[in-house]
Amino acid sequence: MLESPPVILIIGTALGFLAGIGVGGGSLLIIYLTLVLGMEHPQARLINLLFFLPSAIVASFFRWRQGKLDFKKVLPAIITGCIAAGVCSFLSSTMDIALLRKLFGGLLIITGIRELMYRPKAHKK
Repeated sequence: MLESPPVILIIGTALGFLAGIGVGGGSLLIIYLTLVLGMEHPQARLINLLFFLPSAIVASFFRWRQGKLDFKKVLPAIITGCIAAGVCSFLSSTMDIALLRKLFGGLLIITGIRELMYRPKAHKK
């Protein structure tokens, strides 16, 4: 049932929505692909990238149109993020899959704890 086209469309739509508002739909997609569909981690990562890129481009375009995205400030993060993604992707291809899963699980736990403990800073007037 979880592999049926209607369920996949609903999950894809929900994850696209979450990615659009910056919640991290990609992390949830990897969990769905590996745990629910039983996909191998390298294939799940590839699908996650193919899912994330169009979502990020569309969300960034709309944020730019709203005047909330300053490319001059974001460009250094984009460049270093691309370099880090390439290096880490290469390194992860040489790592044991069990270790990769544990590292990813730890990252999800740390991120979840951070989100639960996060309190917005009050703006000074």
